[in-house]
Amino acid sequence: MNSMEETRAFLRTLGLPGGDAYDLPTSDKRFADGGQYRFEVPGIQGPAVMEALLEEIDKYGLYLHRVTQTKGIMMLTDEEISKMVELARTAQTDLVLAIGPRATTDTSASVNTPEGCRMGYRLRGQEQIVRSIEEVKRASGLGCRGFLIYDEGCLWVLNEARKSGLIPSDCHFKMSAHAGCCNPSSARLLELNGVDSINPVRDIQLQMLASMRQAVSVPIDIHTENPQSTGGFIRHYEAPEMVRVASPIYLKTGGSVAQTHSWDSTVQDAKKRAKQVSLVARMIREYYPEAVQSPKGSLK
Repeated sequence: MNSMEETRAFLRTLGLPGGDAYDLPTSDKRFADGGQYRFEVPGIQGPAVMEALLEEIDKYGLYLHRVTQTKGIMMLTDEEISKMVELARTAQTDLVLAIGPRATTDTSASVNTPEGCRMGYRLRGQEQIVRSIEEVKRASGLGCRGFLIYDEGCLWVLNEARKSGLIPSDCHFKMSAHAGCCNPSSARLLELNGVDSINPVRDIQLQMLASMRQAVSVPIDIHTENPQSTGGFIRHYEAPEMVRVASPIYLKTGGSVAQTHSWDSTVQDAKKRAKQVSLVARMIREYYPEAVQSPKGSLK
């Protein structure tokens, strides 16, 4: 056995794949309801846009399993949060609110430099951890149970807070693509620290995605398209294979409508995002018709 084969064998003893899965094996993992895939629309920053999105989705005869706000809880009033919670309840969809503040809204200018941008949206200092926990306490008190996290340490402490009862035990933690997870080992670490779903980097390739699925059981969230600021690439034709090799999976759709990650979508943008969901749904019907979608109202 040569040195590289020895390394691959060691990784397998850890329950990790020995390399990227170029054979693209079919995943036999499923959501609890038996579904392979669900639809998510990110970047919905307030109740008016959320309402327009849900109305438009309904016109296409489709339904969403998750709506995600990305600017941060601190940018919403209590009334806006309560309205979004109510809209989600009525539509039988999950609502995920982003935790803020983040590095880009902190006092450091370093994140705006070529070197500093590598820290992404991670939190600077323990005060930001304190504030993030306060954000979750506030939003959960208003009925929200889904939270978008950008920092691995914040994930760990929120999981401990969830176990201790400081925050509700049914809170759901989703790791953002901005945390930079892009390999099975990183995904396993997040799962061990209590994550409920993982959004890998946006340009992860199918063989990498398939190997990640071998390492974790939590749902994987994949961008089928992206804002201009993160490449603007559209992966609709890959969606059927994404479902096959990585289920259970959330297909994050509608991002190409936006210019940036925290784009303030308009009502018209929401309608465009709904159309993008219909286009991805068509791809799956055409090229992977046997794929099973989670039924409406399947939460968590």
